Amino acid sequence: MTDTPAIRHNAAARRFEVTVDDALARADYQLSGGVMRLYHTEVPQALEGRGIAGALVKAALAHARAEGLRVEPACSYVRAWMKRHPETHDLLVEGMGL
Repeated sequence: MTDTPAIRHNAAARRFEVTVDDALARADYQLSGGVMRLYHTEVPQALEGRGIAGALVKAALAHARAEGLRVEPACSYVRAWMKRHPETHDLLVEGMGL
């Protein structure tokens, strides 16, 4: 990913987001009992293939780690990304496989 602005944590909207070329890409989450449930990742078609979705997931997981949260990858993209990055598996809700 090149020349992409920094990912923002929009806590009020419960999402991680970035605007590129006037288009919003985001990863939405819910918090409950110390668990961050990542349930939706959306990147406009014009921005696909630039690593933006991966950057959103990486930012969300870094936040979860910093806050001591467990992660439930309810979104298929998040689940696939975490499967490819075993260094994130310690964040999974106990007993959850990928």
